[in-house]
Amino acid sequence: MMDLQFLEAIILGVVQGITEFLPISSDGHLVVVQALLKSAGLAQTTGRDHLHFDVILHIGTLLAILLVFHRDLLAMLSHPRRIALVVLASIPAAVIGLTVKKQIEEAFQSPLMAGVGFLVTAVFLFLGHRAGLVLARLNRPEKSLDQIGWGDALLIGGAQALAILPGVSRSGSTISTGVLLGLSREVAATFSFLMAVPVVGGAVLLITKDLLKGEGQLGRLDVAIVGTIVSFVVGVVALRWLLKILSRGGLLGFSIYCVLAGLATITWQLLLPA
Repeated sequence: MMDLQFLEAIILGVVQGITEFLPISSDGHLVVVQALLKSAGLAQTTGRDHLHFDVILHIGTLLAILLVFHRDLLAMLSHPRRIALVVLASIPAAVIGLTVKKQIEEAFQSPLMAGVGFLVTAVFLFLGHRAGLVLARLNRPEKSLDQIGWGDALLIGGAQALAILPGVSRSGSTISTGVLLGLSREVAATFSFLMAVPVVGGAVLLITKDLLKGEGQLGRLDVAIVGTIVSFVVGVVALRWLLKILSRGGLLGFSIYCVLAGLATITWQLLLPA
């Protein structure tokens, strides 16, 4: 019989791999799924805390980004302006993450907060969907990656900063904001995932520092490694699938899903609290 810790790690790795790239919030789904596993008696979280384990799972999806976007990342190294734009867009999330770290850790214990975050994501996605339709009707040329301005990068970075909260999708908020600013869905997605490298990498470094200082608990290393491998493999598939979906449109369907997920989670927490 499979060790329940490995089973939970595999489930969470699959959830992370799928939801990190589909614009429906990986953090929100991890919070909700872990609460459901706990309610079902399947959670084996002894010796670790949710936030640290969740961030470690992000290593897998970070590696998926490096694999799928390796050409874009290598090209970016020869464009100092692109590097500067990505750095600028990463600043809001870094400032907020360091300023309200304790409050963020508390939010990651609340499925109700994740439910509210899902609704915020739904609004972002709906606005992005409508903006794409309007721009298409006006027949306006869409901005390329090299036409992203400093103000555009800062606004997209501000949207990314909101995604520190569980339930608010990082990819959903940044892609939708990019479309609102005149980027195509594909360009907005590319910039969004380029931005993820320093943000997720920074979060992993901070969590690693906490673990080395004894300020957090990761639990069994072999379980964390299994979860990370699963999130990487599933993440590569999900990311390539998302890029195909965006080439044909598709934000509205994700918006509807987030409304349903948000309402279901909020109803569960208000009527059947753990």
